[in-house]
Amino acid sequence: MDRLVIGEVLKPQGIRGELKVKTFTDYPEDVKAFGTVYIDDKPYKILSFRVGPDGAAYLGLRGIPDRNAAELFRGKKLEGEREDAPELEEGRYYIVDILGLSCETEEGEVLGKVERIDNLASDVYTIEKAGKRILFPAVKGVIAKVDLENGKLIVKKSVFDEIAVY
Repeated sequence: MDRLVIGEVLKPQGIRGELKVKTFTDYPEDVKAFGTVYIDDKPYKILSFRVGPDGAAYLGLRGIPDRNAAELFRGKKLEGEREDAPELEEGRYYIVDILGLSCETEEGEVLGKVERIDNLASDVYTIEKAGKRILFPAVKGVIAKVDLENGKLIVKKSVFDEIAVY
């Protein structure tokens, strides 16, 4: 099965085993659609779900009965089955689909391979070529096209050159 990383456990919440989760989905509510999440490859059915005023998701999972049990999950990643994932809007992609793409300019110059994407104020892409790393934020205007069929992430060189950190 193909899984997506959909969140990270920040800490236990309360005494009943609830987990406070930072979601990696467009909307925290999207996590609820999965029904079952995986932590360290073990499935956990979602028993309760709510979004707090801070935008974090709060999950009650089967098999995590109290705060002591929940504490063991601090810092762990939540995964969901790709087939349970909500459909994305046109022009939106799952990070797992972007990783490994060849990053190229519109003129065809190969800049490197997408190695990682960090979710900060905007997504920050790390590409690597010949052992050297280049970081760039995915701000408006830098990504010209995502071509999953041909395995390419096309960027506008003029914008890329202004914002990339070598």
